[in-house]
Amino acid sequence: MMHNYKRVLMGPGPSDVDARVLAALARPTIGHLDPFFMDILNEIRSLLQFTFQTKNEITLAMSGTGSAGMETCVVNLLEPGDSILVCVNGVFGKRMADVASRCGAEVTALEIEWGKVFDPQQIEQALAQKKYKVVGLVHAETSTGACQPVEEISHIVHRHGALLLVDAVTSLGGMNVDVDGWQIDACYSGTQKCLSCPPGLSPVTFSADAVKALENRKTKVQSWYLDLSMIRQYWGTDRLYHHTAPINMAYALLEALTMVKEEGLEKRWQRHLQNHTILKAGLEAIGISYVAQKGHELPMLNAVAVPQGVDDAVVRKQLLTDYGIEIGGGLGTYKGKVWRIGLMGSASTRSNVMLFLAALENCLIQQKYQFNHGASIAAAIKASCR
Repeated sequence: MMHNYKRVLMGPGPSDVDARVLAALARPTIGHLDPFFMDILNEIRSLLQFTFQTKNEITLAMSGTGSAGMETCVVNLLEPGDSILVCVNGVFGKRMADVASRCGAEVTALEIEWGKVFDPQQIEQALAQKKYKVVGLVHAETSTGACQPVEEISHIVHRHGALLLVDAVTSLGGMNVDVDGWQIDACYSGTQKCLSCPPGLSPVTFSADAVKALENRKTKVQSWYLDLSMIRQYWGTDRLYHHTAPINMAYALLEALTMVKEEGLEKRWQRHLQNHTILKAGLEAIGISYVAQKGHELPMLNAVAVPQGVDDAVVRKQLLTDYGIEIGGGLGTYKGKVWRIGLMGSASTRSNVMLFLAALENCLIQQKYQFNHGASIAAAIKASCR
């Protein structure tokens, strides 16, 4: 039996979906080759170019979640025998390396401690030792809450003649992702994070150099379904049938992207940062610390250490059952040790921060955790008044 549960989605995704986007999903379904739907695809492309800050012609939404975007970029850029350097500092760097190995690429994983970010010199040293076709980097590592600076690394990657592939699944729409300014060659994201759209589509964008690599392939793209050499013809002027697009998800994405543009990129980034700052002040006031490298914490995904003596799973269950608040647990080496608190898109509000802190304090009291009751709320109020 289906129940109408209402949740406050403050995990690593999906995020809360605005009523406008939900209403768009309910619009009448039309054919995927209908001229009106073709106009919708054009609007989506234009708004994705705005959001990615790019003029790339191949900018579109793949059918599938963020992992489909990752696979799209990897399988189109790489063929058997090609070499890729994947920078791994969490789960999603590992996933990129796994995907690349499955399409026959020669994968080198440059690994550092989880929660840390790469020093550009680490990339420089790795590229000085071997020639790579592609360098893969996670901008916002969802498993650790760490933000990797991209621009300086991009210059290094291009100086060594490689293409730069960037995972922006969690960051797009919540912080600066400047595809053209940072000279990113291939970038992918997901609809369910800071765009506040249901999961189901994955925005991708390819630079002219990345398109050239696709066009100069000696072998077919490993995945028929994700082959951009065919899909680009459906999104382009030819409108050649490839697969049945998820019509209603496209309606939803169009509405979500329209809301991004209405708010403005800079204002949207600032909203995410302000709410992160308020939450951080509240958590630190009750002795809860971030696990990401200091100064590189993500504004939309707050990964914090579970206090000693506190049961991770019990607290998360209580937050969900008693308050309807969903947060995420740790992945991989962080399992049972980290809470991942999302402030993404429509869920990034001051009211959600205050609600969460009040609920968390009550859960911690029941866990016999020692702290000054009310301290998180007081600190958050003080931070919000600055």
